This record gives sequence, C-alpha cells and structure tokens, in this order.
Amino acid sequence: MTQSADEETPAAPAESTMLGGSPTQAASGRGPASTAGFEQKDYQHPTAGWGAARSVAKLVARTHEVVEGARSLVTMNHESRGFDCPGCAWPDATNGLHLDICENGIKHVTWEMTPKRVDRAFFAAHTVTELSCWSDFSLEDEGRLTEPMRYDAVTDTYVPVSWAEAFDLVGATLKSLGSPDQAAFYTSGRLSNEGTFLYQLWAREFGTNNLPDCSNMCHEASGRALTAAIGTGKGTVDLLDWEHAEAIFVVGTNAASNAPRMLTSLAQAFRRGAQIVHINPLREAASRETIVPHEILAMARFHPTRTGTMDVQPRIAGDMALFRGVAKATLEAARTETKAIDREFIARYTHGFEVYETLCADTPWSELERLAGVSEAVMRGVADVYARSSRTIISWCLGITQQEHGVDTVREIVNLLLLRGNIGREGAGPCPIRGHSNVQGNRTCGIDHRPKPAFLDRLAEACGIDPPREEGLGTVATIEAMQRGEVTVFIGMGGNFVMAAPDTAYTFEAMRKCDLTVQVSTKLNRSHLVHGKEALILPCLGRSEKDEQRSGIQAVSVEDSMSMVHLSRGMKRPASPLLRSEPAIIAGMARASLPATSTPWERYVEDYDNIRDKMAEVLDGFEDFNRRVHTRFGFRIRQPARELVFLTESGRAEFSTAALHDDELAKGYLMLGTMRSHDQWNTTIYSNDDRYRGVKNLRTLVFMNARDMAERGVADFGSVDITSFAKDGTTRHVYGYRAVAYDIPAGNAAGYMPELNVLCPIGDFSTQSEQPLTKHLKVRIVPSHVTAG
Repeated sequence: MTQSADEETPAAPAESTMLGGSPTQAASGRGPASTAGFEQKDYQHPTAGWGAARSVAKLVARTHEVVEGARSLVTMNHESRGFDCPGCAWPDATNGLHLDICENGIKHVTWEMTPKRVDRAFFAAHTVTELSCWSDFSLEDEGRLTEPMRYDAVTDTYVPVSWAEAFDLVGATLKSLGSPDQAAFYTSGRLSNEGTFLYQLWAREFGTNNLPDCSNMCHEASGRALTAAIGTGKGTVDLLDWEHAEAIFVVGTNAASNAPRMLTSLAQAFRRGAQIVHINPLREAASRETIVPHEILAMARFHPTRTGTMDVQPRIAGDMALFRGVAKATLEAARTETKAIDREFIARYTHGFEVYETLCADTPWSELERLAGVSEAVMRGVADVYARSSRTIISWCLGITQQEHGVDTVREIVNLLLLRGNIGREGAGPCPIRGHSNVQGNRTCGIDHRPKPAFLDRLAEACGIDPPREEGLGTVATIEAMQRGEVTVFIGMGGNFVMAAPDTAYTFEAMRKCDLTVQVSTKLNRSHLVHGKEALILPCLGRSEKDEQRSGIQAVSVEDSMSMVHLSRGMKRPASPLLRSEPAIIAGMARASLPATSTPWERYVEDYDNIRDKMAEVLDGFEDFNRRVHTRFGFRIRQPARELVFLTESGRAEFSTAALHDDELAKGYLMLGTMRSHDQWNTTIYSNDDRYRGVKNLRTLVFMNARDMAERGVADFGSVDITSFAKDGTTRHVYGYRAVAYDIPAGNAAGYMPELNVLCPIGDFSTQSEQPLTKHLKVRIVPSHVTAG
C-alpha cells in the first residue's frame, strides 16, 4: 500500500521512524537549523593531486602524527616489508612503486595511528547516555581503545575488565544458550584471512552458520550473479589486464573516493588511447581528470590527465536496461558486421545465447529508453565504444548491487562481455570493485552463511569437527531474529554494525534486545553505545601495529579485489600494551565457549604459520600457502573462468534471460540512493566536507536535479523533509535536510550513508541477494515542515 501522488506526506505517523540530520539531533528529529557555514559549488579541479596532498597534510597535522604519518607513506602497500592499507581492496602495484597510496588510505592509517586514547578514565567520566548524544565523528576522534571494557548498568558506564573475565563472560553466555543458532558472528572486511579462518572455525565448531558479514550489504549480488553466470563468485581480471584493456567501463562508483588508486590505472589507460566510459547517475569528479601524486613532474607542473572519455547518466536502477540496450545494438550490428560479436566463442563456451538474442530483439527501444533513462542514441554510442574494443573490462561497485535486481544487472553485464568473448582474454573481463580491504578474503576463507557442502566436508576432515549443514542467517535476517528474540548474542569483529545496517531505529531496538553484545574494535563507535543487557568492548591491534606472539612478530594475509593474496606486517608500536590481536581474541573466546574442544587454539596464536598450514588443507587455491604467501608479491588465487573453465551446471558460461524490471515511479516520487562522501570511509567520518562534490560543512543533505527542486518549490540549500515508502506500506522520515542542486537525472536523488540508512526499511531487501535496498528507495521530498530555529 502506498500513497498516491497527490496525498500529503504525514508529519508524524505512528509507524514511522523519525530521525533528524545527525546523531546529536536524532532525539529531536531535526536537521541543521540554518545554512550558516554551508557551502556547495561546482568542483572543477583534477582529482587527487594537490587537493589530496593538502587534505592529507591537514589531517596529519591535526592528529599530531607528522613523523608516523610520513613513515606510513613508504611502508603502506609495500610489496615486501609493509602493511596493507586498511581502506579499499584495490590491488597493490607489482612494479616496485614505493608510493602506491592514496588520500583516503593515508587518512585511514593516520586515523588509526592517532596518539589520542580512550582509556578507563574517559569511560569513568562519560556515561553511555551522554556519549549517545555525541556525533559519530566525535566518538571516533577520541582515539584508540586501550583495554577491555564491560558495561555496568548501575552506573551506565563501561568499566575495566580483564581479558580472562571477558572471555569467561562470553563463554558462559554462549554455553547457556538453548541452541547455537541463538548466536550470530558478524565480521567486517577488516579481518585478516587468518583471523577469518579462526572465526568461522569457532562459529561452526560451536554449531552455527550464523555468519553475517558486510558482503551481505555490499557485493552479495556480485558473488551470486558471477557464480551463476561463470561458476566463480569473483572477477576474472587482474591489474595487468587493466594495463592492456582497450575499453574500460566504470559503473556505479566514484573511483576518486571509493578506490582512489584506480585513478592511476585510468590515467594510464587514457594515455595509451583506451576509451573510458563512466556510467553513474551522478556526474562525478573521477570521470574528468586527475593528477597522480607519485608522478612528480605532473604534480610540479599541475598537469592533469583525463580519466574518462564518455559519461552516461542512467536513472537509479536503470543500469540493467542500459546494458541490454547496448547488447541489443551490438546484436543488431552483428547482422551486417561479422566481427561485431564473437560467434566462435559463443558456440564453444556459452549456453543460452539464442534465447538471449531473441529477448534483445523483442525488447523495443522505447521500453529500454524509458527504463534506462537514457536515449537510444546514447546506448548506441556506448555500443560503438564496445564494438571498437577487442579487450574490454567492465568494473562496477555498489551503485549496481544495492538494488532489488542487482543480481540480474550483474548478469546482464556478463551477457554483454560474453557477446564479444571478453572473458579469458588479456585485458578483458568482469571486475567487481570491492570496498573494504579484505572483504573478499573474508568470503574466500569461510565467512558465508550459506556454505557449500564441499567446503564443510573439507573443514570437517581437516579440523576434526562436525560443522552444521543448515543455512545460517545473513545480515538482515540476523537483525530480524534479534528483534524477535531468537538471536540473543551478537559478536562483531570490527566495523560499526548498527550504523552500517539499514532501518536504523529498528536495528537499534533489535540490538538492545540481546543478552550480550561483543564488539572487537580499535576505536569507539556507535555500536558500543547501542548494546545488549551485557556488553563488552574488546580492543584489538590495528593493521599498522606490530603483532608479537610467542614465536615472534607475526604477519597476516589479505586478499585484494582481484584475488591477489599477500602478507601485511605492522610496523608501529601498539597503542596500548593491553591490546590483543584478532586471532588471539578469537582463540580466547573460542576456548572459553568450547570446553571440550580439541582444536589447538593456543598453537594457532603462537605462530600464524600454523593457521596457514591448516587453511591450506581446507581452502581451494591455498595449497602450499605458507611458501607462496611469503614470496615477494604473494600469489593469485586461481580463477577457473579466466582459463575458460566454467564451473556451472552446463559447464559453460550462462547467458541470463531475466525480464527487465519496471521501476518507473508515479508523478511526485523520486528514486533515492545512499552513498559515501569523499571525506568518509564506510561509517568512519573524517569531516563534514565532500571536496569532490563541492560540499563544505554539511552531511545532512540530499542532492537533487534542479528541475525537481523547482517543481517542489525548493530553493538551493532549502530545508526539506524526506519520506520513504516501504513495500509493506509503512513510511520513514527525516526532517530538516538541505536540498543541494546537482548534476543528477530528473526523478532521482542521492544522499549520504549512514545518515539516510534510516529511510531503508528492514523488510525491503533484494529477493535475489538479501541486500538492503539502500540505492533503490522510493521517496517523496517536500519543503520542510520543521521551522528553522
């Protein structure tokens, strides 16, 4: 049930969620009171370059980490002696580059290296109720956690607890559960491969596959689509392919913020004559030009390089129709041009082509134009770029996956690649851009609530356990189960779960119903304040810090977005002598909760080589793990589809023939998508600025097309209320946000997460991937009912 276009948006319906612009304003349900200090202007400068350098310098100076910040530049992402950037999952350079870094990576590491400390004196001085009124920036800006803490309900504060006492609490609570499935084991993408393997081993030895993770909210659609289409849940390309591609499509992402080191590859591609097509509803700075920071002469001369040759702006959720239009044009060209498609490749390696060819032919251009939001001429222009390239990479990120039909859209991308044989060829293939540094490694090493039987069989044989076979709970299902009281223990390895999750008020309420919540973290965040009846904060080492165990200094491994596995070695003294590594914390909790375990937890922690030896027995592609990962660049996990081996039921790459989805909205409604600002990494906010979108000192905003603003009587920076409409007929609201005119197609709008996560209903998740529909929200935006104060 939804409102008609001429109905008034209710000011405060009983079932609605009412949140304002920021955590400190949430209680009043109001956004900012005035435009004082706000600013937005067209961003015309090259990405990266001196703007990035100035931004980094300001942060390093502000955090008083000038010396350590500078040291991080020459050790981060270094192929033989450094630590892996805890930011994005873009691959490290393999050509000896010593400044393979970016603005956001340096910010992330400097944020971790801060000399500020959140110790027992801090917690004694501030109640949880007081801290709940602080902004997310202010919480993390207090610095590094220093020792284990336990929530004391009498004083409403966190108080010190020993590691032994913390582990005993976890163990006793888990052992008291009526079923192992009453516990959920969440992980963010920051956990190492070794930590990941131990974590899933603990959960499965305990007896549950409740292993929700951040993939459930970001690239789940990619994994499921690629598995169905080509038999592997990962992309097939590597960094060398980017150096040989003749055309690169960058879809649903702002590379300058989300994977800044990609700008180097785009600049190099442009110089050698490659065509670079950016497909995104928002025209982003990354599609224009850049100055690569490690290119000293370019920096000195302020000499930019273009990073795009074509911009295409579909409507939100119009990507599938766009790619089908490109495929339709390609197939039409094949009627007269013998080389327009690769018929030999299609005949030898694919299945379902004839049905797909007919489907494209039967889809009228008028329908494709309406659903994509771009003209036939534009789609034919993209098809022409595709036809002239013998090696094409299509890369994509969350702008594609966080939709109802994200799986179908990724499969449509694969369809297009298959038409010209762009898989298993140098410089070609599908390339999902993972957001967090080891999120792909988490899935590879066992974090999956839907584990494959073959993996469980190998785990059982190698580790001597009897893992459960029933499907577990993903992220959305975990939140719903907590709300129903069916999951009563939540353990989070990194991240800021309550702010990353959808339907903020619902998630908060669900978390508070738990008997015990445990957060393994480096810094204070909102998830420590939205807790269960019992709560623990367990501080861990950061990626940049030395990890010393009984056998000596340890290294961990990570897997990047292109399946390269390499070691990461911390170089800095830990922020506190009481910090423990993630493997040590996992082992401590496991030992306390599994009294009859025969798993050698202590041996694994003594020397991480012991973990890797066991991983080599269990994980495909990790054979001879210890030797291979200690080589200079590590190793790449074999991708069968790259070798034209398709592990599908037919043994061939599968064309998808899914129907197009009609998401056109009635008059008066807009489609809204959430995204990150530039000065942000996932839920970590570095400032209220968004340099590449020209925004200063404002996060509670919504970007809109100028025509949509005029139709609603909204001035630039005018105050607006936003209402989202769930499938079940309920509504959710934010009030007093600022409308900002931007280059986005009419009928579409965008704003920042986590502030707008409140608008995404818990029940509105993709039936294909289980992902929350944070880029597929039906909303109405009206002049604010809130009187500016």
